[in-house]
Amino acid sequence: MKNIKTTLSMMLASSLFCSMAIANPDVPQNITTPDLVKTKTLGNLHFKDGYPSDETMSKVQRYMLVQRAVNVFVDGIPISSLQALLEGAKSIGSKPNKSVTISESLMDANSLFLTPNTTTPYVLMEFDVKEGPMVIDVHSPVLGLIDDAFFKYVGDVGVGNPKDKGKGGKYLLVHDSYKGNIPDGYIVFKTQSYRHWGAFRLNSVDGIQQFKDTFSMYPLGTKPYKIDYINSSGKKYNTVHANNEEFYHELNEVIQYEPLSSGDPHFRGLAASIGIQKGKPFAPKGKQLEALKEAAGIANVHARNEAFRPTNPEAYFYGEKRKWFLPFGSTFSHEFIQDGRVFLDDRTAFHYIATGITPLMIAKFDGSGSSYLVTTQDDKGRALDGNEVYTVTLPSNPPMKRFWSFMVYDNQTRSILATDQPTGGFDSLGDVVTNKDGSVTVTFSAKKPKGKSNWVQTLPNKGFFVMFRMYSPTQEWHDRKYMIGDFIKQ
Repeated sequence: MKNIKTTLSMMLASSLFCSMAIANPDVPQNITTPDLVKTKTLGNLHFKDGYPSDETMSKVQRYMLVQRAVNVFVDGIPISSLQALLEGAKSIGSKPNKSVTISESLMDANSLFLTPNTTTPYVLMEFDVKEGPMVIDVHSPVLGLIDDAFFKYVGDVGVGNPKDKGKGGKYLLVHDSYKGNIPDGYIVFKTQSYRHWGAFRLNSVDGIQQFKDTFSMYPLGTKPYKIDYINSSGKKYNTVHANNEEFYHELNEVIQYEPLSSGDPHFRGLAASIGIQKGKPFAPKGKQLEALKEAAGIANVHARNEAFRPTNPEAYFYGEKRKWFLPFGSTFSHEFIQDGRVFLDDRTAFHYIATGITPLMIAKFDGSGSSYLVTTQDDKGRALDGNEVYTVTLPSNPPMKRFWSFMVYDNQTRSILATDQPTGGFDSLGDVVTNKDGSVTVTFSAKKPKGKSNWVQTLPNKGFFVMFRMYSPTQEWHDRKYMIGDFIKQ
């Protein structure tokens, strides 16, 4: 009986084995890889029953290196831009937690700084909380923000903070890893990074001395010390990130200094895939360096495309009726998020030509705040050219409570165009020539027009773009009922 059971078991096992051996599954064609894959980008890719040839593997590996390096550049623009701001300040003597730079004679074209205005003083500083929390004591009306090392919003300081509202307050910038006691009485900002950019603006140069007399910053648990104030007006220094392979070295400095808990893990993974990894040297050479050079070139072109000619149709303030567009795109979100997704191209465009992240930059206030528009083309869609003469007309009764301004910027540096006009633009605070119907026409040209005019100087053989600012716009502006004119070539 035992032998019979054994024999039956062996026969059953043999039967199952045979059934498995002759299995013939239905394999969908779409899960297999043919021996030849034809592509426009890489040419022919060869396989042997799904296994890639050495040549195919080499082609795709290089392609992926370039592709990922392009993504690292594009997504890393905010990070390298913040790094450039901090390092630029250091180049004129500013020190973290100890120095404050102030454009005491306003901003000018000597410094390379993304699209600043020349109507209000800029008060800039670096806070570093690697060694512990920093106290930031503000007792004069400022419009300020603090952004982290990845250009992420941390908090508003001064007028824009609901606990301050311009009356002043004690702020405490605290890293997430801090385990000590946080005393009462502070406006507390928690943060993931070590380095931060503080950017405040004053109403006018008249407020500079009051700011100096009342401002202090110092490590928690210590006493206030003397701040080193640096007048940045007239100084030649650069705060703009590189547009070639040096960009990746700027990014690497951030990755090396900041803690692993900061930033985005996905971005860190992309950066690591091209050799930028915390705790490891980054010294690209040979084929890796060639790929990074190519990637930087492609990524820079993409950023310029989106910054100068946005592909998002919703970014255009007046739709197809005008060439003016919003520098932050269409989301009206300081995180560029809408419909459950990040508008990647809007984010790239903004950070390529502008600085400063805060919810206030996109807030629509009736009779307060500010609004910005950019144009890079005339009414026919042609790039603005310093060899040409253009006019722009503002209809009468602009919907605002303060003033408007035009600023002209260099296409290459995205900084103030270096002309003989110190302000780099024209605004309604000055002597404005008005047309009979109340409208205002502004001329953009290399040579000053004859007679009295509203003139913005450009440069021959130099491309430029223009930012229009409306300060304290009313609801009519937000409703887009008031339409400024396009650039008209004369």
